[in-house]
Amino acid sequence: MKTKFIYVVLAVLFMGSQMTLSAQEKDNKEKKQRPTPEQMMQMQTNQMVKALMLDDATAAKFTPIYEKYLKELRDCRMMNREPRVKKETAQGTEAKTAKGTPRPVMTDAEIAKMLKGQFAQSRKMLDIREKYYNEFSKILSQKQIMKIYQQEKSNMNKFRKEFDRRKGQRPGQGHKPGQGDRQRQRQHAPHQGQNK
Repeated sequence: MKTKFIYVVLAVLFMGSQMTLSAQEKDNKEKKQRPTPEQMMQMQTNQMVKALMLDDATAAKFTPIYEKYLKELRDCRMMNREPRVKKETAQGTEAKTAKGTPRPVMTDAEIAKMLKGQFAQSRKMLDIREKYYNEFSKILSQKQIMKIYQQEKSNMNKFRKEFDRRKGQRPGQGHKPGQGDRQRQRQHAPHQGQNK
């Protein structure tokens, strides 16, 4: 009788602890929202000021220029993007197709339009970088300017790695250690039957 009572008490405690953990996860998800683009720019600016080790006077001159630079780059990156379809309006459209179904094949005209848009975007980004290089040259050394571009490249690589890591996961699905590694190994492993 005592052992049954102990098992019942343990089961109740276990279920209670699971409910509190579930409630905490929901609270954390509500609190942890994506930063706005403006907040991201502010974080990037602060990171760059620290990386360049700027004094207060130089940081005061650099910050507004760098924020404008980031905003123009962001706007340029968005120029070829199609607006995202909201989930409510996407019902019954291509956005709701299963993962396994192929995307519609692009026509030559659509491909040409896309490529020309990418060329124009690349030209515009280069123009922005060149414009702000001249602005940065007024207040920073050439080594500091080079560090800006190196930091940019490093951040881009981090974002790309994170994107690749998350690829294949459904929204809300967390990353468990080793999970992405196994998925990549399965994707890149040669098929056993092909080598024979």
